[in-house]
Amino acid sequence: MHVHNTNKKNRSYKLKLNKFADLTINEFKNAYTGSNIKHHRMLQGPKRGSKQFMYDHENLSKLPSSVDWRKKGAVTEIKNQGKCGSCWAFSTVAAVEGINKIKTNKLVSLSEQELVDCDTKQNEGCNGGLMEIAFEFIKKNGGITTEDSYPYEGIDGKCDASKDNGVLVTIDGHEDVPENDENALLKAVANQPVSVAIDAGSSDFQFYSEGVFTGSCGTELNHGVAAVGYGSERGKKYWIVRNSWGAEWGEGGYIKIEREIDEPEGRCGIAMEASYPIKLSSSNPTPKDGDVKDEL
Repeated sequence: MHVHNTNKKNRSYKLKLNKFADLTINEFKNAYTGSNIKHHRMLQGPKRGSKQFMYDHENLSKLPSSVDWRKKGAVTEIKNQGKCGSCWAFSTVAAVEGINKIKTNKLVSLSEQELVDCDTKQNEGCNGGLMEIAFEFIKKNGGITTEDSYPYEGIDGKCDASKDNGVLVTIDGHEDVPENDENALLKAVANQPVSVAIDAGSSDFQFYSEGVFTGSCGTELNHGVAAVGYGSERGKKYWIVRNSWGAEWGEGGYIKIEREIDEPEGRCGIAMEASYPIKLSSSNPTPKDGDVKDEL
């Protein structure tokens, strides 16, 4: 009924019944969002990103009217976190995959499971985490390995260092986007995919199908995703947001979230907790002899 009634209202977005249809809103939130960003932020204290914002000096009026990192080949196929609150790992990896492609011109699918299993000092695997702590882990760890080397299982596993076959993508740190500032977020997304946190805990979000999402959602950040572009459609400005619920949800796994609203936090809180990885080098370290297993 909710889907039918909402679609009758001639809004800028449509809903449809999907694989979440047999879940109550609470079951849905517990299984598929599950990363209480506010809770993790309280546990971890203030943000750790560099206080710099490298895109601060960008001239808003000179930014392109639309950007889509998918079209620039900086985004891998949509992935699926399953019933594991590992959205933070998918959000982190999407941003690292993006900056790696921009800097090296190679798109490499990277391992969320490595973060779930190994980045456990402060992040909590399937029980949630923060993207910026994951960026810190990747930097300190000397990089992150590939999806092929360390495939996704969707459960909390034991860290398996042997799965790291020496193929690593490195980053040099991360920066936080100034909070509650959609213009700052725009400057960042114009330059690279950005990890963002949103409130995805509404029925409209659960059953989103297409269009520019203007639905009700709060700012109780509970889901990590990636902003991979922006644009406008029929006069409505939007963010292109990459989700991790499989390609059958939304617009092929993506949602267009309304952009430039009156509230500084942005629709669903998208401007509250954004961060992005920094990569200075145009190459990644080559594996040392003996690091790479002979896979023949």
